[in-house]
Amino acid sequence: MSVSAQKNLALRPGERGATAGAFHIEDIYPSIECGRYPVKRLAGEMIDVWADIYRSGHDVVVAELIWRREGTSSWQRAPMVRHDNDRWDGRFSPTQPGRYEYAIEAWTDTFATWRHGFELKAKAGQDVHLDALEGAALLALPINADEKTSAFIRRQLDAYLQSGKVEALLTDDLAAALTSTQERPDLTRSRLFPLVADRERAVAGAWYEMVPRSQSAVPGQHGTFRDCIARLPDVAAMGFDVLYFTPIHPIGTTNRKGSNNALKAAPGDPGSFYAIGSQDGGHTAVHPELGTLDDFRALVDACKAHDLEIALDIAVQCSPDHPWLREHEEWFRKRPDGSMRYAENPPKKYEDIVNPDFGCDDAGSLWNALRDVILFWVDHGVRIFRVDNPHTKPFNFWEWLIREVQTRDPGVIFLAEAFTRPKVMKGLAKLGFTQSYTYFTWRTQKWEIEAYLNELTNYPERDYYRPNFFVNTPDILPYHLQGGEPWMFKSRVALAATLSGNYGIYNGFELLEHEPLPGREEYLDSEKYEIKTRNWNKPGNIKRYITAINEARRANPALRQTRNLRFLPVENANIIAFVKYDDGAQNVVVGAISLVRDAQEFWLPLADIELHADGGPKPPLALENLFTGERRAVEWGGTHLRIDPMLDPALLFRCII
Repeated sequence: MSVSAQKNLALRPGERGATAGAFHIEDIYPSIECGRYPVKRLAGEMIDVWADIYRSGHDVVVAELIWRREGTSSWQRAPMVRHDNDRWDGRFSPTQPGRYEYAIEAWTDTFATWRHGFELKAKAGQDVHLDALEGAALLALPINADEKTSAFIRRQLDAYLQSGKVEALLTDDLAAALTSTQERPDLTRSRLFPLVADRERAVAGAWYEMVPRSQSAVPGQHGTFRDCIARLPDVAAMGFDVLYFTPIHPIGTTNRKGSNNALKAAPGDPGSFYAIGSQDGGHTAVHPELGTLDDFRALVDACKAHDLEIALDIAVQCSPDHPWLREHEEWFRKRPDGSMRYAENPPKKYEDIVNPDFGCDDAGSLWNALRDVILFWVDHGVRIFRVDNPHTKPFNFWEWLIREVQTRDPGVIFLAEAFTRPKVMKGLAKLGFTQSYTYFTWRTQKWEIEAYLNELTNYPERDYYRPNFFVNTPDILPYHLQGGEPWMFKSRVALAATLSGNYGIYNGFELLEHEPLPGREEYLDSEKYEIKTRNWNKPGNIKRYITAINEARRANPALRQTRNLRFLPVENANIIAFVKYDDGAQNVVVGAISLVRDAQEFWLPLADIELHADGGPKPPLALENLFTGERRAVEWGGTHLRIDPMLDPALLFRCII
C-alpha cells in the first residue's frame, strides 16, 4: 500500500504542504487486509516489520518504526535499516498483552544529504567553499534538542566559523545529533496498523474437554463441581493445560430432548446442556445439580493449584424456558402463528432451542447483555471461552464483543468453534477470535495433511489464524476412530499434539470410546443427552501415551507452536515426517508418524536442518528419542528408521549437536 497520495493525519507543526507526503511507503508487513484487521503475536515476542520506502531524487532517507499501546498518546520508536532495492526493516516488542498500533515514518535527512554530497565533491577535487557554508547554515536552523545536544551542535558550528576547518562539520557525532533533532518538513507517516499481543496460552495449550455432569463415580448420579475437582489430579497428570467444560447452565424442560436426540425425553432424562436456561436462571447461572457459584469458584481455585485453566463453552442460544424470553420477548422472533421460532439448520431441527434475533429493534441491549455474560464469568475467574457456532451470528457483533472484553482484560482467549466454509472460518479469525477449530479432524491422508498445514503456516494465514486441532468432539466421532484401534487413536493424538501448538481431546478418547450411530460420525448414546459414568482407568486406555506426548510438548518449545513447521520429503506415502523449530532454532524437533497399522521402514532426510548455537548454525550430529532418551547418529545426511504402529505409531526426536 502506498501512502504517497494520501496522509491519514493532518499536517503537524513544521510540515510544509509542498513537501509533506513526498515518500512512498509500500508493501508493509505484517498487515492483514491492508490494516483492516490486527496481526496476532505474543507479548514479549520480537516483531519484524518490513516496508518498501523511497522518494524522488538522491537525498538521504531516514525511517523509523513507531508503535504504542492502543489508547495511549506517546509513541515508542526504533530505527529502520535500508537493504537492497529500497526494502527497509525494523523491530519492536510489545511487552504486555493488549492491543497495539504501529506505523512507519520517513523523512529526508537534510544534513546527511549535504554531508554526502560535500564528501563526493571534495573527493573529486571540486571547489567546496560554498558547500561548506551551506552545511554550516543547516546547523543554525531551529532544532528540537535538549540543552546538552544543542550546546554540542553550537560548539561544532563555532569551531568551523572560527577556524574555517570543515572537519568540524563532518564528524559522525554531529551527524547523529542532527538526524534526531533537525526539522523534518517532508515527514510522511504510513497509516496505522493494528496488532494484538496475546499471552502464551493463546498459542500453546493441551485441552481436555469434560462434561461436568458425567464426572460422578456413582452410576446414574448427576456429577457436581466437587466431582470435577476430584478428577483434576487425573487430568493434570496427563499433562493438560486447559480444562474445557461444556455448558454448565440450567437446562430447560420445554421440548427437552431424550436419549440419542429423541424428540421426547423420558422421566429422568437430563436434556441437552445446549438448551440453556430455566426457572433457575440463564447464562450467568449454574445448573443446581452441579452446585453453586461458590462451588464453581472453588473449582477454579483448585484448577490453579494443578496448573490448569478453566475454559467455558459459550452458546448464544436459549431454551424456551430461559428468563430472557420472559424479560426480553422483543429479543426473539416469532412465526406468523405467534409461536416462537425454534432453531433450525435444515433439515436438522432443534426444538429445545431458540435463537436471539440480532436484527431486532433492541439489538443494542441484546449485545450488551451477551457481553455482560462474558464479563460475569471473567469476574468469576474464567479467561478462556470456546464459542459455539459463531459463524451463525453477525460478524460485527463478535468483533465488537471481543474488543469490549479484551479492553477490560487483554488476557481473555476466544476459541471459534466453526466447522464451516474456509473463508468464513478465516474471517472469524481475522476479526478477533484468538484460536480456531480446523479441518484436521477429517484430514487423514499424507498429502491432505501436509497441504492443510502448509496453508495454515504460510502467509498471510500464519499472522492471524491459530489452529486448535481437536481429535474428536461431543458432536464428532470421525470414521477413522470408529474401529477402536489403539494405534489409530495414538496416531491421531500424536499428529494433533505435535503439528499444532494447540490441540484437544474430548473425554473418553483416552478410553478409546468409539461406538457410533450407524452410518454417522456421531457417538451412540451421546453424552449430550444423558449422563455417563466411566471407569477412568479402564483396561486398554492410552492415558500413559497421552501423558508422554504432553511431557514431550512441555519439554520442547518447538512443539508448542505451529508457525515454524516444515515437512520432510520422506518417500513413503504412509509416513508424515516433519521438523519444527522454536523461534531461536535452538530447540529443533523431528517427528515421523505412521498413518497405517503395518510396520514401515524409511529413510529420514536431515541434510538441510540446522540448529543455532554458539558459533552459528550447525547441522545435527545425533537424534535423541523424546520417549526413551536413546540416541542415534546422523550419518550421510539422515537416518534409517522403522515404525511399528502396533507398538507406537510415532517417533519424536530432539536434534543434538
